Amino acid sequence: MMRWSVGLVAEGDPETDAVVTLEEVVELADAVAPSSGIATGGGSVRYGAQIVVAADNREEAIERGLAEFESAVRKAGLPVYPIVHTEAVSELEDAMDESV
Repeated sequence: MMRWSVGLVAEGDPETDAVVTLEEVVELADAVAPSSGIATGGGSVRYGAQIVVAADNREEAIERGLAEFESAVRKAGLPVYPIVHTEAVSELEDAMDESV
């Protein structure tokens, strides 16, 4: 099992959905902090997080990251918007990128 950094972004419809406030993003940051996570967003209908998970492969990492993200979104009280972006980078891939 290896550590993965999983990035997720959710986005609502700018025509109909509420703008995410900085305070809501701070709540999301608090909710993902136990997973060595950080949160982004505020001032738009978009928010996201980078979460660290342990998994055997990329698909499992995204699945685990998504579950933690959805839990954090509920805990933060954010509106549930569709996920529009996911990515996962393993520690090994990250180390290889740094050495180039």
